[in-house]
Amino acid sequence: MQDQVISLRKQFQSELSSVQHSKDVEQLKVKYLGKKGPVQDLMQHLRDTPAEQRPLVGQQINALKEEIGQLCEQALLSFSKAELAQRLGEEKIDVSLPGRRNHLGREHPITHMMNEVIQILVGMGFSVQYGPDIDSDYYNYEGLNFPPDHPARDMQDTFYITKDMLLRSHTSNTQLRVMENHKPPIRIIAPGTVYRNETISSRSHVFFHQVEGLYVDKNVSFADLFATMDEFCDKLFQTKVKTRYRPSYFPFVEPGLEVDVSCTSCGGKGCRLCKHTGWLEILGAGMVHPEVLKNGGVDPEVYSGFAWGMGIERMTMLRYGIKDIRMFTENDLRFLEQFA
Repeated sequence: MQDQVISLRKQFQSELSSVQHSKDVEQLKVKYLGKKGPVQDLMQHLRDTPAEQRPLVGQQINALKEEIGQLCEQALLSFSKAELAQRLGEEKIDVSLPGRRNHLGREHPITHMMNEVIQILVGMGFSVQYGPDIDSDYYNYEGLNFPPDHPARDMQDTFYITKDMLLRSHTSNTQLRVMENHKPPIRIIAPGTVYRNETISSRSHVFFHQVEGLYVDKNVSFADLFATMDEFCDKLFQTKVKTRYRPSYFPFVEPGLEVDVSCTSCGGKGCRLCKHTGWLEILGAGMVHPEVLKNGGVDPEVYSGFAWGMGIERMTMLRYGIKDIRMFTENDLRFLEQFA
C-alpha cells in the first residue's frame, strides 16, 4: 500500500508538470481527488491493510491528498497570474477617449402627472384608496345609479368579461367600497387605470388613467366643492387660475357640472389649444347622488358629499400641448426623452 502511495505521487507530479492551461489543472484535480479517483480508491482499500499498518498508511494517504490539493491550487494561481499578465499586455486603453455617457431613466409623463396630482391632493387632506381593475357590474354601474336599462350606460362602451364582471370604465367603482367599509367623514382619492371600448384616435384610447375624488361629511355643500377645485387648480398649474363651472350630467351626482380653467397657454385670450374659447375643460364633478349614498350605507338625510373625476392623459396633454393621446403608449424615445 505504501508503494502505491509513492507511485501515485510520482504519477501526479509527472502529469502536473506537463499541463498547459488552468483548465487542465482543474481536470487533473478532479481526476485524482474525485470520488472515483485513485486517492479515493486507496482509502477504500485501506481496510485490507494489516491493522498495525493502517494508522501509518492512512496518514500517508491523507498527506498525499493534501499535497495534491495544495499543488493544484499553486498551479492555478500561477496560471491565473500568467493569464492576467498576458491579457494586460494585449489590451490597450486610450485614456484620451471620451467616457461613455450614462443614460438616466425618466418617469413616464403620465406617471409624473399622476404622482403630482396625488401629492397635491394628499397635501390637501385626502387619503389614497385603490379599487380593482376587474369589478362587478354593481360597483361599476348599478350601485352608482346606473340601472341596467339606463341610457347613461351608452356614454361608456364597456369591456365585459362575463355577464356580471367587467373592466372598470371609471375609478368611481372605489366610491361604494369605501363608503361600505368606512363611516363619514370620508375624504379620499382613487387613482388608477380605466378601460373603455372606444375607437382609438388622437383624442381617445381603450385605456387611460383617472383620479377620482370623494368627500362625504355633514353639511358638505357646493361651496366646499368650489373651494376645493379652486385650490387644487391653483396648485396644479402653479399659478392663480380662473375657474368656470358649467352644468352637466353624470348619473352618480346631482347636480353635476364640468370644471374649466382659463387657458394657461394664451391667458384666456384664445388659441389653438383652447379652440379659441379661452377655456380648458379639465374635469367633471358634482354633489353625490342620494341613491349612491344609500347604496354605500350612508344616510343622505344626515350626510352629503361631492365627487369629481379627471383624466390624467388629458391633464398631461393640456400641460405640454400634446395633440395625440396615442403618443403616450407608443414608447417612442424621441417623444419620451423630451420629459425631464
